[in-house]
Amino acid sequence: MKKVLLTAFEPYEHWSENSSWLALCDLTRWYDGDLQLVTRRYPVDLQRMPDMLRKDLQGNFPLVIHLGQSPGATLIQLETVGLNVSKGGQPLITDAPEAYRTGLPAESCAAKLRESGIPCQASYHAGTFLCNAALYLSQHYSKVFGMQTQSIFMHLPLAPAQAVKDDSHPASMSTPMASAAIAMLIQQLMSGTHAKTT
Repeated sequence: MKKVLLTAFEPYEHWSENSSWLALCDLTRWYDGDLQLVTRRYPVDLQRMPDMLRKDLQGNFPLVIHLGQSPGATLIQLETVGLNVSKGGQPLITDAPEAYRTGLPAESCAAKLRESGIPCQASYHAGTFLCNAALYLSQHYSKVFGMQTQSIFMHLPLAPAQAVKDDSHPASMSTPMASAAIAMLIQQLMSGTHAKTT
């Protein structure tokens, strides 16, 4: 049975929940496909997360989908570029490439999600903190360790239960819709032929 690694983040700052973990938990409750979903919840800690990710990637998964929440976002964003930069402007890894771009078809996947009624777009900047780090490091470790793993990052809007507690009334997306989007993305990517050729 083929395995897919799915990662999400724990709550942080004033958020008592994280929409990425809520969606991932919801997915595991109803997913009955023919893939083994391996899930991880990472701390919002740039000192600890990279080591955990590096160890998890030793499973040599064909596909890794990282999930994170994006407060204020009105739709799902499929992040395509990971930059070698952390909060404060320092490189994540010295003497490493400035950026990696996923080899996965984010634009066409986003289009298929929209066709199914799920707001989504491809994005080209995942920020400069943990979400970006997860995407960059996954691709860097894959290259360094000679793995065939391909990675993408999926930014999710807040869940409604989070949005109603915030005085700024941010946009939200239902957790069932978010988990359905994850499942559809997995199906699209694992049914295609996206193996690395170099």
